[in-house]
Amino acid sequence: MKITSVTVRKFERDGNRMKGIATVVVDDAFAIHDIRIIEGDNGLFIAMPSRKTATGEYKDIAHPINTEVRNMFQNAILEEYSKTSVEE
Repeated sequence: MKITSVTVRKFERDGNRMKGIATVVVDDAFAIHDIRIIEGDNGLFIAMPSRKTATGEYKDIAHPINTEVRNMFQNAILEEYSKTSVEE
C-alpha cells in the first residue's frame, strides 16, 4: 500500500484545537476524506473520520489497523500540513 496523494485544508479558529482537514488517496484508487488535524498537548496528531452513535460515542468510520500504517498516514499528512498556508 502506498499513499499517492495528500491534500490539506489548514485553518485557524480561536479556541479550537482542530487545525485542518486532510484527504488521503491510497494507491491512486481509494480516498479517505475528513481526517482531522488536531493540536494536542504534545503536538499535532490526526483523528480519523468518525460518526456519533446513538449512545453519544464517536466511532471511527475508517482507520489504520496497525501502528505502522497509522504512522505512515500521520507522517504524510503532517508533512503536507507543514507546507500548506492557512485559509483566509
